[in-house]
Amino acid sequence: MRAAIYGAGSMGTILGAFITRAGGQIDLINHNKAHVEALKDDGAHIVGTVDFVQPVSALLPEEMTGQYDIIILLTKQQHNREVCNFLKDYLADDGVLVTLQNGLPEDGIAEVLGEDRVLGCIVAWGATMLGPGLCELTSSPDSLTFSLGYVGTKPHKYMANVKDLLEMTGPVTIKHNFIGMRWSKLLINSAFSGMSTVLGCTFGEAAKNKRSRRVVLGLIKECIDVCAAANIKIEPVQGKDAVKLLDYKGPLKRAISLCILPFAIRKHANLKASMLQDIEKGKKTEVDSINGAISSFGSKFGVSTPLNLKVTALIHEIEDGRLQPSFDNLNLF
Repeated sequence: MRAAIYGAGSMGTILGAFITRAGGQIDLINHNKAHVEALKDDGAHIVGTVDFVQPVSALLPEEMTGQYDIIILLTKQQHNREVCNFLKDYLADDGVLVTLQNGLPEDGIAEVLGEDRVLGCIVAWGATMLGPGLCELTSSPDSLTFSLGYVGTKPHKYMANVKDLLEMTGPVTIKHNFIGMRWSKLLINSAFSGMSTVLGCTFGEAAKNKRSRRVVLGLIKECIDVCAAANIKIEPVQGKDAVKLLDYKGPLKRAISLCILPFAIRKHANLKASMLQDIEKGKKTEVDSINGAISSFGSKFGVSTPLNLKVTALIHEIEDGRLQPSFDNLNLF
């Protein structure tokens, strides 16, 4: 079975290195020529909470040949339609594309490929690109988990093969309420990735500061309220039930939830949002597919989401150079 990771940046390189180290065969494909050359010459050097070097098969998109049975997608969502149209020729007729992206990408990809050729997967860990061929795993090694699901009426015939491939890195759970799992990850991304980007800090730093922690909890609460209105059941992530821990109706439960937040994110305390990494590279972010998605659903179901709207607006100002990521931005909430 032929497999590839398309958009093998920080997370894709780490995933590919783990799969290859476990004996799997997978191509790592990226537009970054310096990164691909480093992977070809020296292998993938993974540091952070682990430290190893692994030879890998690395390619530029123009070096792709033939067709793949499984393509794992890790590019930014802004370019999904263009990317998926490009990948159509490289995906076998009975092949499957597995999106490990943030937000709610499956429906848009299914419009290009057909929902029977799409699987969704939620990654519960983070990574940072430090340089060509050098990637940092910023989450605890025991958090390398995946939640796998499908958007059509039945699972793809290669779902078991995808599960086996991903389990070369960490445990995989197949979720029947996959949309609930998507919203669990969206809840985390909107709150912690959003504030990490606005403040220019790690997840742990956003949770430690008392003022930013209140905003983080407010962002989470808005997501929970939107899901309740939309009749979406938010699934637990790595054994943690965000609704049970962090939903509140009165000041006492809110105070308890505020105390819980730093402990709930401790395994990912060193994680820096991919949106912040994009800002540092002068790129546009996925904020419209993360905080913006929550606000869009909120409008549809009559739920106010002022904090998510604010985070979206602030990140766009940072993208445009009118603001810089800083804790001073807390004064704007």
